[in-house]
Amino acid sequence: MESRSLDASLSAYDRLLERISTRTARVGVIGLGYVGLPLAIAVARAGFPVSGFDIDAEKVARLNGGHSYIEAVASAALAEKVADGRFRATADFAELANCDVIIICVPTPLTRHREPDLSFITNTVEVIAGNLRGGQLIALESTTYPGTTDGVMKPILEKNGLRSGSDFFIGFSPEREDPGNRNFEVASIPKVVAGEGPEAAALMQAFYQSVVKSVVPVSTTATAEAVKLTENIFRSVNIALVNELKVVFGAMGIDIWEVIEAAKSKPFGYMPFYPGPGLGGHCVPIDPFYLTWKAREYELPTRFIELAAEINTAMPRHVVDVLARALDFHTGKALSRSRILIIGLAYKKNVPDTRESPSLRLIELIEERGGKTDFHDPHVSEIPATREHMALKGRRSVELSENALKRFDAVLVATDHDDIDYRAIADQAPLIVDTRNIFERLGLECRTLVKA
Repeated sequence: MESRSLDASLSAYDRLLERISTRTARVGVIGLGYVGLPLAIAVARAGFPVSGFDIDAEKVARLNGGHSYIEAVASAALAEKVADGRFRATADFAELANCDVIIICVPTPLTRHREPDLSFITNTVEVIAGNLRGGQLIALESTTYPGTTDGVMKPILEKNGLRSGSDFFIGFSPEREDPGNRNFEVASIPKVVAGEGPEAAALMQAFYQSVVKSVVPVSTTATAEAVKLTENIFRSVNIALVNELKVVFGAMGIDIWEVIEAAKSKPFGYMPFYPGPGLGGHCVPIDPFYLTWKAREYELPTRFIELAAEINTAMPRHVVDVLARALDFHTGKALSRSRILIIGLAYKKNVPDTRESPSLRLIELIEERGGKTDFHDPHVSEIPATREHMALKGRRSVELSENALKRFDAVLVATDHDDIDYRAIADQAPLIVDTRNIFERLGLECRTLVKA
């Protein structure tokens, strides 16, 4: 009775800080995808009870059965946390009222006009607002433009009378997932954190320090939002640079891959980036547009960022042009009469993630010019529904065998998964167009190899 009255005498901040420090705070993670699920399991491993929220009832059932659909989370690790009661998935968002810390990990895509689509965030925050109570910390991890946490999330949460900084607390901590990278996991990646006001900032630091090895506090939520955009714009611009150099050097008869290999021997002042058939993933092709859109509010141009996006967006068309010329020169066939096998549908090697994959655009461009396409990907058995490529939904990966390879006029390598029989392709394919330099890296001799 005495401890209860003591708890009641504490402020909302003090009570929440105590629950975080004793790991008795219940944590709710909204959105159990590539970001949310690994985070939820990391928080559960840190000793917190975790409720995972998702609108997909099928996902919820699979997770509660101990079956993971995300490569970064092994089913055994998930099942362990389900069994010990540290993790439970639910589609009942009324349970948010029972959570002390709520983390938002929902998508932030672009509209068809390449403007930010915050509908997933605003809809989620509306649901939280309907279940909001005093003493909660709400952290946004979804990538967005500077000002979203304070200018979009905060007003929605305050509309029922509770106030940020006294009744509840808000913060931002950008996700830093890298699908397929086995060298890092949630707990080992430094976490940038910020809160709206000093108490929210302290709560954000206290919570994330309980989960990850290193926390990097910054002064405002807008700064933290800018950090995430800066990281991905950096990649976008540098990839655009090597993509442009690839085209320029190629016209001069110079191999961009040889150039990069030699340049990276310099121990200072250079960092290697590599060209490809276009950009994919949930961050790099999308995030820069969040800043270009926000910059218009200040009447400021973002020429460098927009030029990089223009170059990267043009890469699939460049690859198809190279393919068409190679077919004409080496086989005497037009692309319109050719059958092409695309290797790799995922946007990067060794993952099943097809979000914004340039392979989808390659298929469309080839078929727009009259060619026929199939794809082989050991990680992607079927093309899922996507916003931009719905007509491709349901197409299935074909087998990779000697007989199958004989049916194609060319093989186009878009994604260099490790578990592909490149020797068979080198031996059987009449023409190979390689966007990843995989055959030279493996030292494989091919009948006819063209780099794109």
